[in-house]
Amino acid sequence: MSDMSTANIVVGVDGSEQSIAALRFARRLADSLGHGLEAIAAWSYPASMGEYFPTDWDPASAAEKFLAEAVETAYGADRPDGLTMSVAQGAPAQVLIEASKGAAMIVVGSRGHGGFVGMVLGSVSTAVAAHATCPVVIHHGEE
Repeated sequence: MSDMSTANIVVGVDGSEQSIAALRFARRLADSLGHGLEAIAAWSYPASMGEYFPTDWDPASAAEKFLAEAVETAYGADRPDGLTMSVAQGAPAQVLIEASKGAAMIVVGSRGHGGFVGMVLGSVSTAVAAHATCPVVIHHGEE
């Protein structure tokens, strides 16, 4: 485990409005608590594709693009100092649980792109809350 005084607050980003709101909220936490901020997007090949996928499709580049767009939407020209962005291959919950090992805190939206209408928590936020090794904040969106 890393030194909590220098650990980042990690935000899971999937490009949804919930994750953009989580980015904004995490910035306020990072600023008030004196932590850095890391935005993480995860990608994986859909199981339904099997071994076949379009040769011109690059899911890592697509994840980098939606992460950059989400950060731009959240912060515009007022990007936090020292903000880091990373893209990792894997299931979103697993990527964030792994990131929790060195994080001061994880912030996720209550539901992302995969959420069903009416659900209070999505599968990623539920799994991260249950298995992360650091505190988890599940943000329910802008007021």
